[in-house]
Amino acid sequence: MHKYLLVGTGGFAGAIARYWVNTMVTQRMGLRFPYGTFLINVSGCFLIGFFMYLLAERGVLDAHWLYAIVIGFIGAYTTFSTFEYETMRALQDGRFGIGLLYVGSSVLVGFTMVWLGAQAAKLLTSPS
Repeated sequence: MHKYLLVGTGGFAGAIARYWVNTMVTQRMGLRFPYGTFLINVSGCFLIGFFMYLLAERGVLDAHWLYAIVIGFIGAYTTFSTFEYETMRALQDGRFGIGLLYVGSSVLVGFTMVWLGAQAAKLLTSPS
């Protein structure tokens, strides 16, 4: 039962963070390109790279953080289904360039952010 509480608490915080980030970015950048979802997804990629390195590869953090941060927070924070919907809408609206740019940049920047997150965690945990 303790694991479920950790996931739920992390998920609550992740959902609130997702809503806040998307609202702030959309107010500043507009709706022409789904900047909020894009920022959320690539920052979520960085976070999962960072925390999975610390948890799985280094064993630096207690396994309970997996439930709270990776499964709970990042799981609720990232927005793959929203990404797919926004891509579909762009294509349906005839904005093929935006749709392709969104998919391509999300995959490339997302992968880069996972790698950068793991590298940042590696730097923090390597002996000086």
